[in-house]
Formats: sequence, C-alpha cells, structure tokens
Amino acid sequence: MNYVLLGPPGSGKGTQAKKIVEKFDLVYLSTGDMLREAKKSNEYINKLVSTGQLIPDEAVVGLVKKHLKKNDIKKGFVFDGFPRTIWQAENLDLLLEFENIKIDSVFFIDLCFEKAVKRMIGRRICVMCGTNYHTVELPSKKSGKCDLCYNELIQRSDDKEDIARNRLVVYESQTKPLIEYYKKSNLLTYIDGSRSEEEVFELIDIWIKNKKS
Repeated sequence: MNYVLLGPPGSGKGTQAKKIVEKFDLVYLSTGDMLREAKKSNEYINKLVSTGQLIPDEAVVGLVKKHLKKNDIKKGFVFDGFPRTIWQAENLDLLLEFENIKIDSVFFIDLCFEKAVKRMIGRRICVMCGTNYHTVELPSKKSGKCDLCYNELIQRSDDKEDIARNRLVVYESQTKPLIEYYKKSNLLTYIDGSRSEEEVFELIDIWIKNKKS
C-alpha cells in the first residue's frame, strides 16, 4: 500500500498520514519533518521555511532520496507534503519506477482558503513532547500548557497569519496543478477536509479497506 496525501496547508495531511501509517504499519515520509530538520543546519532552507516559501525542487527531491535510502519503502509508505510541484511528481514517478513500486492512491484533502488560514493560526505544539493542539478545535485543558507533560505550547513561526496566507498563495499557484496531474493518472481520491478529523480518517479508511478487499 503506497499513498500520497495532497491538500493545502492546514488541511490535516500530517494528522491523517500518521493515522494511516499507524493503522496499516506503513513508512511515514514527511517532507515537512525533513525540512524542519534540515533548516537547523542550513540557513538558506531555514529562511525559506520560516517565510512560508517553497523550497527549490532539486533540494526537496534530494532530501526525499536521502530518506528513501534510510527506509524500507517496499513495505508500503505514505508521503505527506510531497510532491508539491509537477517536476517533483515526475521525479517521484521515476524514483518509484526504478524500484518497481506504484502509488495506489493520491488522497486530496480539500479545504477552502479561509478555513485553512483559521486551522493554521490556531495550531499550537508542545515545546517538549511535540503534542499538537488547536485553540478552537482541540484546545488543551489548561490554556497554553500541554495536557501530557505540562510544558509550554507555542505557535510555529510558519503558522502566523501573514506567513500562513503566503503559504496558501504559494500552494494555489504551484501545488494545485498536481490535482490535474494525478487525475489524468486515475489516482486522485477526493476527501472533504472540512469534516472532523475522525470523519476524514473514516473516509480514507473505508477507501483503503475497499481497495484491499
């Protein structure tokens, strides 16, 4: 089972990808995690990530290749946040073709612009354990504190409103064309991202189970 999750920032791709990985024991491949790790030692990437800009295709594909070598993707994988451009998608196809691996579905979690903004600016993360919260949809019991380890909750720099809006503008111009790319390959599965986290996963879970049966 090999899947790609597409959708605007704030659509819940990461949350759903982790749910799929946990339930079906697949490899989780998040370019967001890869980039956040890379920006610690790369000033150029740090600047781009912090301002909500897309990283050059060659740099992203290089990171993906590096992580593919570290993981046994033949057991099945979920890509979260990759590909983001047609060029990246074409290079992913070449990488997978070399390994004789095919994508089973591309789940497109759709969410309108303003709803995505609200999702992003309300997100909070624990500085210690990394647990995610949302000021409206999933608040902690005590404001500003993690329910699990009681440490501080912070807002990521790329979730601030001006940067969040810029990320969505970039997504609209550079990533949305991927929808048509995967439609032509009959791989695209549309998911309504305005539903609750549980409802979205239920839709994905049903699709996967029907495909397996």
